[in-house]
Amino acid sequence: MPNAPFDLTVTDLEDLATGAWILGTGGGGDPYFSLLEAKLHLAAGKGVRVIDPLGLPDDAMIGCVGQMGAPLAMQERMCDGPVIARTVTMMEAHLGRRFDALMLWEIGGNNGFQSILAAQLLGLPVVDADAMGRAFPQADMTSFAIADLSAAPWTMVDIRQNSLIFTEAVDWAWMERMTRRMCVVLGSTAATCKAPRTGAEVKRASCLHTLSWALRIGRTVRAARAAHADAVSAVVASEGGVMLFTGKVGDVMRRATEGWLRGTVQLEGLGGDAGHAMRIDFQNEWSVAWRDDEVVATVPDLVILLDTASGEAIGTETVRFGQRVSVIALAAPPVLTTPKGLAHVGPRAFGYDLDFRPLFGERA
Repeated sequence: MPNAPFDLTVTDLEDLATGAWILGTGGGGDPYFSLLEAKLHLAAGKGVRVIDPLGLPDDAMIGCVGQMGAPLAMQERMCDGPVIARTVTMMEAHLGRRFDALMLWEIGGNNGFQSILAAQLLGLPVVDADAMGRAFPQADMTSFAIADLSAAPWTMVDIRQNSLIFTEAVDWAWMERMTRRMCVVLGSTAATCKAPRTGAEVKRASCLHTLSWALRIGRTVRAARAAHADAVSAVVASEGGVMLFTGKVGDVMRRATEGWLRGTVQLEGLGGDAGHAMRIDFQNEWSVAWRDDEVVATVPDLVILLDTASGEAIGTETVRFGQRVSVIALAAPPVLTTPKGLAHVGPRAFGYDLDFRPLFGERA
């Protein structure tokens, strides 16, 4: 049976920001400013109802929205609710019909809020699902691409209200190339509404109940902080995660290029990891982690940096020298670890001559 619909409260929005930032695996953008905007809309009476994807009619039309670009650029060129809502109304005009609901493109970071902001302004519900179960840097790294669903049409709007629509694409790889090039032209960040999905497609080919997942993680962190407990350990215990490393940031190398934020962070071990080092590469999100010279975690499993004291997520654009951090891993949604999934989101899809190193065994 589908879960009952529920309305997001102010506390829910705060928990979502915490949980989505953690599930962003370093990317998706810091949700802080979108959280503030969502609170303002809620205070003005613009609420949002969350609905279970399993209750969607097969012929329902669902809009998939999110920001595209480099997290560092998103801090400087913020797309607010009206911009993301404009991508939705553009798509509706192209389709000649209104959406029945909106859903998240990715649950990670700031993108965990984009469908909520648009829904608040447009009076639509939000589906408890996304297309990644985390955050990924490319359009072809989604459950929809893995399922070979259509990549088009696709609308894009920037903060100046420049807009365009991609009506056709040979495949997801071509859609990624075309939209990435335009995203760079627009300043390495833009609001987008991806190819619309039917209710049947959402139920078959998305990562289900990920908004609820983010809320649960946020509540876990909030409860641990209130009890003056270890928030990092609480998340690991709640989500069946793995503790990989504890240390401090010794060096950060990053650059914004081709619409992504790329680089490496070097960690020096503390406590039980004293005398050891960890290196983590990133392309918007953390991708591969080495302890000394051994690979210990890879995409698509979620490699996550948390502030050791607070349990707050640390993004690839915000990590800095001297931070005390804990590195944990959470299990990726099962669709991402299938052979077809790994072809889209495994280490080789990111250019590494590595096979996926599973940490969590078989997942149904």
